[in-house]
Amino acid sequence: MLQQDEFGTDEQRPWLVEGVRVSGAAWFTSFGLSATGLAIIVNQIFNLHAFGFAPISTAYYYIIVGLFMPVAMLALPMREADAGKVPWYDWVLCTAIFGTCMYFAAHAEDILNRGWDIAAPDHVVVLSVLLVLFALEGVRRCAGLPLFIVCCVFATFPMYTGSLPGFLWGAQMTLSETMLGHALGVESIIGIPVRVIADLLIGFIVFGVALTISGGGVFFMDLASALMGRARGGPAKVAVLSSGFFGSLSGSVISNVISTGSMTIPTMKRCGYSPTYASAVESCASTGGALMPPVMGSVAFVMASFMNVPYSQIMVAALVPAVLFYLILLVQTDCYAAREGLRGLPEDQIPAIWPVLRSGWMFLLSLGALVFMLLVQNIESKAPFYVTLFLVATALLLKYRRKPLVPIINLVMSSGQSIGTLVGVLAGVGMVVGALSMTGVGNAFSRELLQYAGSNVYLLLLLGALTSFVLGMGMTVSACYIFLAVVLAPAMVRGGFNEMASHLFILYWAMLSYITPPVAMAAVAAATIGKAPAMSVGLTAMRLGSVLFILPFIFVLNPELILQGDLINSLLSVATAVLAVVMLAAALERYLYFLSRPARLWEVMVLVAGSFSLLVPGHNTDFLGLMALGLVYGIGFLNRRHGDTEGPKEVAGAEQIAAGDGR
Repeated sequence: MLQQDEFGTDEQRPWLVEGVRVSGAAWFTSFGLSATGLAIIVNQIFNLHAFGFAPISTAYYYIIVGLFMPVAMLALPMREADAGKVPWYDWVLCTAIFGTCMYFAAHAEDILNRGWDIAAPDHVVVLSVLLVLFALEGVRRCAGLPLFIVCCVFATFPMYTGSLPGFLWGAQMTLSETMLGHALGVESIIGIPVRVIADLLIGFIVFGVALTISGGGVFFMDLASALMGRARGGPAKVAVLSSGFFGSLSGSVISNVISTGSMTIPTMKRCGYSPTYASAVESCASTGGALMPPVMGSVAFVMASFMNVPYSQIMVAALVPAVLFYLILLVQTDCYAAREGLRGLPEDQIPAIWPVLRSGWMFLLSLGALVFMLLVQNIESKAPFYVTLFLVATALLLKYRRKPLVPIINLVMSSGQSIGTLVGVLAGVGMVVGALSMTGVGNAFSRELLQYAGSNVYLLLLLGALTSFVLGMGMTVSACYIFLAVVLAPAMVRGGFNEMASHLFILYWAMLSYITPPVAMAAVAAATIGKAPAMSVGLTAMRLGSVLFILPFIFVLNPELILQGDLINSLLSVATAVLAVVMLAAALERYLYFLSRPARLWEVMVLVAGSFSLLVPGHNTDFLGLMALGLVYGIGFLNRRHGDTEGPKEVAGAEQIAAGDGR
């Protein structure tokens, strides 16, 4: 089982799910490479010096690429005709990748001491060309043709940048210099993206796989059902909570949709939700999981490395926006259920809370331990391994006593394939960063962007949002963020914006492609489960997740919302933001709390205006927002006293809900 993030779904790769391609010799090779790689990672991170083995950092990075990229090549075919087998040329390719990387690992000190990244023997130049080609093929197989084309352009960019105009002009290099810079330099193939995987992210990938194997998805589903199942619209609230719980630990959007959505979407449909609305709720909730601490998505670890800050600071900054997103989802689903007359889950489908907590105590303990180690002890690289060891041990004791090797084998194979996919993508993406760094174009681009926007910070934000969104549709989220962290984030910081807010701004807008047509990968995956039109699901998900389009502008203009400032002002900003998202949710679903009736058009317009006023920092705008809220509810209560009661839509039961209403 390959746990996917922004690199595609298991359904798009049936050869992985069915195990047809990775079988026989390919299976044993993948398992051996994965197990060896994980052992070396543990040895390096914990500084064990097992058997005297302690490679320098650059040698370690080459070893990781050499061990895990072949795993991805064995799992993903060169062409569709090879989906059911591993042909001879894939074996040759895997052997060549392994041999090339191991050669560079063995000569890592020569690369540093003899300056091979600038000038090297002929055979080293040839091997460097091969490694660049291997990285490009890894991108093509793991991420698809669009990102492959982008990486090809940047892989060769230093060779012709001297002939380009304006800010695209840079220091031009020869073919050998370019290939050596990419393959042996510390800012390209083994640059920040691969370093983040090897030093930090792999532990969290292993933890996410262990969480799935040990039954974490089922536990969080049961916990959400016990907490919210009886509430009106309970199935949708269960979907929101379970996806938030599971996604916050797994950090994977698509696997979140597939694992939790396979249970929540059919349940929502049985309780009266239309297929479109049910699928949209799940896709939004799963997308938010990659923005919810403690784990978030893989790109958050890259962000910490780019900013050179502890990952715990990213967690703290991302917490409030993520909670606001889930709050508005819960309020929207509640308003929808009230307006449509939907009830909660049947009593016989709601588990008792205490038995659920007793059965899943190990997951809650793991979550608490992980947060403690990340926030208090600041051991980001080691923390997930400790928690994974605990989860595997409890799984062996409670679920796999008779077959103790089953979870271990599954853990190694799933982790190896997930890591291989990430290495295959980010080794190629590293060449984008390397090309911009080698030529100096990255700094020039950010200066030009800032100069074009002039003193208009709002224009700079709009340009940044548009760029992030467009690139997010054609690239993976990690690739999009890495590119813009080099060229856009410095321009935003020079423009006066908070650095943390600027990087989160880019991340949020890159993530929007998950629920925004025409790409909308999360919406497409959910629509497949819900048997609903993918485009309709994407449009509904856009409405449900509309706060994601707004929040980045708010916290970049008001960093106190991401807890970057005075505590009192931060608390005030959070309080007004909570009130704002509740108002916005009521407006989007056209239902008024307390008055228990649908909202009229003028009330919707006033609530939207008021919510935006509360989100914009400033006492005057806060006053306008509160006035808008008082106006709607003041007139509403006066009308109620005078007998003008426009009651809510009454529906006797879920079976009377009209399906296919586009919601």
